[in-house]
Amino acid sequence: MARLKPLRTDIAWSTTDKITIKGLDLCQDILGKVSLGDMAFLGMTDRLPTERESLMFNAIAVCLVEHGLTPSALVTRLTLAGAPEAMQAAVGAGLCGLGSVFVGSMEDAARLLQQGLPKSDVEAESSPDITALAREIVAREIAAGRSLPGIGHHIHKPQDPRAPALFKLARDNGFDGPYVALMQAIADEAGRQLGKSLPVNATGAIAAVACEMGLPWDIVRGIGVLARAVGLVAHVLEERRNPIAREMKTMIEEQATAHFR
Repeated sequence: MARLKPLRTDIAWSTTDKITIKGLDLCQDILGKVSLGDMAFLGMTDRLPTERESLMFNAIAVCLVEHGLTPSALVTRLTLAGAPEAMQAAVGAGLCGLGSVFVGSMEDAARLLQQGLPKSDVEAESSPDITALAREIVAREIAAGRSLPGIGHHIHKPQDPRAPALFKLARDNGFDGPYVALMQAIADEAGRQLGKSLPVNATGAIAAVACEMGLPWDIVRGIGVLARAVGLVAHVLEERRNPIAREMKTMIEEQATAHFR
């Protein structure tokens, strides 16, 4: 009989007097020294960030913590109204809505960037033609009937203020490279081909910076998940102090069933 591969994790393990996380002693190396954002970076990259990486990673995470009564916040509040004893259920319910439309679009944008500009091309001696690449990507996505992630915003017009703020931080800290240039070029080209202004939004900026930091596209949504979880805890607290979920439910029910009167 073939020997089964042993089960193993390299994330964390414990002994009677020690907890080790990614090779670091929790009590000696981490507590009081490593921020929550840096811990997330450690989990995603297997190492602690440099000073500039820490600043940039924490900035893109903080950018997504809060955005008002978004669908995720509404779901969290409504779930809490039905199960007030289960904060984790309310926050978890809100996180389930982080997909291709809200927050999770950063994953789609990062995938578009990394597939369009593979790491091997970035590391090559010759610089890629970003403008031509953007033109090709936009034309392909439009022809396939797919929306382009990371550009435009239904509220913030003419520009999402978070994008230029993040891009400035990226420039100031050495993360203003080909992926940022490609994201901006895609926005410009999409606007040209579709005949309307579609500037880079927050998730597009985060996707570009995450690519510059070497994060694989299929983990980028995790930044949004960890960030929004923090924000949803605040919505739980406010809902307990100043509840509005039941009032929202009543108002919606009255409007939705008005045709029976």
